[in-house]
Amino acid sequence: MATVQHTTITPTKLELLTAWLPAQPWYSGHAGAPELVKAGGFRLDDPEGEVGIEFLVVVDTAAPEHVAYLAPMGYRGAAYDGASRAALIGTCEHGELGTRWIYDGVHDPVVTAQLRALLRGEAVPQHQNQSDTPDLTVQVHGAGLHAGDVRIRRVLQPAQADGTTPVRLVAGWTWPDGTPARGVFATAVQEQPGRG
Repeated sequence: MATVQHTTITPTKLELLTAWLPAQPWYSGHAGAPELVKAGGFRLDDPEGEVGIEFLVVVDTAAPEHVAYLAPMGYRGAAYDGASRAALIGTCEHGELGTRWIYDGVHDPVVTAQLRALLRGEAVPQHQNQSDTPDLTVQVHGAGLHAGDVRIRRVLQPAQADGTTPVRLVAGWTWPDGTPARGVFATAVQEQPGRG
């Protein structure tokens, strides 16, 4: 299981996301820079122990109505040769690990493979801030079904029902005023046997 290291990161993840988010097509904020606060999330383990995997929820408090965004991220110790330039969120200096390359998780094959494993019931979500601690609040509805086309919900909505999608990843976050929320983080269509 991954170890959460409590150390300095420069620039911080929030600073990197503040610069990166407005350039994304799904960003729903205003023309100015977002003002982001960490609101929740969870981690997954890379079986090879090479890539840090985090599904981070941030809330933009600068928007007239606060908006929650899901930022799946892959943390790597070297640049990933197969990634497009647009996939890189940025680089930072980690107090213990040195330079880290942070990629948008939807473009990182290790992140997407572990998300599929989670949706199949073959991976255990981990607490965002505690080492070796499963996060029992993260739930997969339809786990064990063969997940086909996986879709990440970038803009999160509380209590988002989706009875038409067989496989759903549901987790929570906290609004800046302390109100808890839960919603669908990702969905997948069940593939038919013999496909894919």
